[in-house]
Amino acid sequence: MEHVPALDEDLKKTLGPATAKVLAEQLGLHTALDLIHHYPRRYAERGELTPLAELSDQLDEHVTVVAQVADARILTFNGGRGKRLEVTITDGSGRLQLVFFGAGVHKPHKDLLPGTRAMFAGKVGMFNRKLQLSHPAYEPLGADASDRDAATAFANQLIPIYPACAKLESWKIAKCVDAVLPRVEEVVDPLPAALRDGRGLIPLTEALLKIHRPGTKADIEEARQRLKWDEAFVLQVALARRRHADSQLPAVPRRPTPGGLLDSFDAKLPFTLTEGQQTVSKEIFDDLATSHPMHRLLQGEVGSGKTMVALRAMLAVVDSGGQAAMLAPTEVLAQQHHRSITEMMGELAEGGMLGGSDQGTKVVLLTGSMGMPARRQALLDLVTGEAGIVIGTHALIEDKVQFHDLGLVVVDEQHRFGVEQRDALRSKGKQPPHLLVMTATPIPRTVAMTVFGDLETSVLDQLPAGRSPIATHVVPAKDKPHFLTRAWERVREEVENGHQAYVVCPRIGDGEDDPKNAKRKAAEEDADRRPPLAVLEIAEQLTRGPLAGLPVEVLHGRMDPADKDDVMRRFAAGEVKVLVATTVIEVGVNVPNSTVMVIMDADRFGVSQLHQLRGRVGRGSAPGLCLLVSEMHEASPARARLAAVAATLDGFELSRIDLEQRREGDVLGQAQSGVRSSLRMLAVIEDEEVIAQAREEATRVVADDPELERLPGLRTALEALLDTDREQYLEKG
Repeated sequence: MEHVPALDEDLKKTLGPATAKVLAEQLGLHTALDLIHHYPRRYAERGELTPLAELSDQLDEHVTVVAQVADARILTFNGGRGKRLEVTITDGSGRLQLVFFGAGVHKPHKDLLPGTRAMFAGKVGMFNRKLQLSHPAYEPLGADASDRDAATAFANQLIPIYPACAKLESWKIAKCVDAVLPRVEEVVDPLPAALRDGRGLIPLTEALLKIHRPGTKADIEEARQRLKWDEAFVLQVALARRRHADSQLPAVPRRPTPGGLLDSFDAKLPFTLTEGQQTVSKEIFDDLATSHPMHRLLQGEVGSGKTMVALRAMLAVVDSGGQAAMLAPTEVLAQQHHRSITEMMGELAEGGMLGGSDQGTKVVLLTGSMGMPARRQALLDLVTGEAGIVIGTHALIEDKVQFHDLGLVVVDEQHRFGVEQRDALRSKGKQPPHLLVMTATPIPRTVAMTVFGDLETSVLDQLPAGRSPIATHVVPAKDKPHFLTRAWERVREEVENGHQAYVVCPRIGDGEDDPKNAKRKAAEEDADRRPPLAVLEIAEQLTRGPLAGLPVEVLHGRMDPADKDDVMRRFAAGEVKVLVATTVIEVGVNVPNSTVMVIMDADRFGVSQLHQLRGRVGRGSAPGLCLLVSEMHEASPARARLAAVAATLDGFELSRIDLEQRREGDVLGQAQSGVRSSLRMLAVIEDEEVIAQAREEATRVVADDPELERLPGLRTALEALLDTDREQYLEKG
């Protein structure tokens, strides 16, 4: 990539080391180009920054206000040794107190005379039941020449409010942007001219000037539309190139043999496949029959029958002489898949064994904790081709694991695997194997196009016959404590009727909880919020109190793997009646006898996570019950979220709600990797149309010019997007 020196040079040269350090550490901005792409999050008109009357909703938030000083006075305390400056400001809608202490009182006392108008920025706090800003930063809008200019500019312009931090207020970031803005002329335009003209989009330089320094609201709209297109298009080109490259790879077509293993399995099924399962299976079989690798995402609600669809695909591959591997994120889940698949196949899973079917194959399990003799046998079965199907954890990826002819890789719960892990398994085929990725997390169409855009998508949205509905209710523990008492009575009733229960808590409570949470916990306690409830504490309270006499056990991520497996085994066998656990049970734990789940501090979980957890009950013929316990006030946004979960079992609807409430970066998996999302302007839910159109355009452009030889600007933008971290992010599929 040709570097544009002025844009790529470190901000130290332009802004000085101190400011550059804050921008880099706090906001991840290192170069002039980074700063040019740090867009305002909103714009204020004169007096339209946060009105003082609305600050009560912004406790603990950083705010910027414009107001006039009503009065300022210095008070002494500690016998005259301590000084405090109290400044009262007003904007006509309300009044607010500012406080400055110690040696820091003299400059503001001189600057902030009654009648002075200024911008103030700080964190809204509470003292003696009154709102205040303690040691706010301020920028006077006064009467000397330069201040008059500032005031005039302030009066006549839309003021950009930038995503800021405590050490660098929005107006200081605006001054930094001013220092690099003349360089926008050098920014390379990624959009092909024909696309830009066809879509009526303004040139990139104009868009960048208008987004930072708009004259009118129409300027902002024009700029946003253009910048959204850039983000959507460059990302979709990256995904289209990946799809194109994959379509050029060779793969062995895998077609089931008539009258073979798949037909024998289908003949034994005691039920009919749902319409959805039949449709999705056909899509998968069509892909498997082609001479380039399948790349398909199979998404479906918990219990929609994804495993059945995946198993039929694996049997089709075994039929054609190949092998299939299923990669599960945990040992518990790998063992469970192995158990359910061998049960579903019956004698067909005992190929080559006494009493096994002639058409059968061997189904082996491979995990890290297996004993050496069993492990050695499993490895031998794989390399000789004796085993057609292997189910395992990341142990499958080790160098010593060799396959006879790997034809299909099924990855369960994709988001729990690193790219390297999946690629290492795929590299074990003589030619690239077909790939089927499964997830129980419902993904809205736009996110599927953005995050998994290099995969074709299949959706299972019907539940198989015999699955029971799950009733969900919010339990307001603070407003109505008798509701919580009733919840524990319901758990006891279910257990007495021969069923089992889960109780989920956000924290373990063994004193070793994540130190990174210590600050957050302290902040919550400051805001009159207690720490989240913990597994060990709740388990003890239940065994002494409402569930005394019932077999209660705990399960969490820091237990020894052998102890975890032992608890899960005994819970699955029905010996343990109530399991008090963290979200370790979120994926893949299948105990059909569990009918009730109580989620403590449910407001501390995300919408999709609550939906995922709830899917663990009602997996048998008895109806499921999920109780969401919360101490939050009825009018709070948290309670509105819980009400949404209680109101619908539609995971796709809930994932949209979840996405609307979260930062885009989280959705795109950036929170885990620590990489900033490349989406600064695009909102994946709102901008569905732009993303869909960009995908069409990108597919057309890449089909016409796969190497982008005729589009150097686009190639440059792509190389900037696809640094190593972004490459990994795009390889999620």
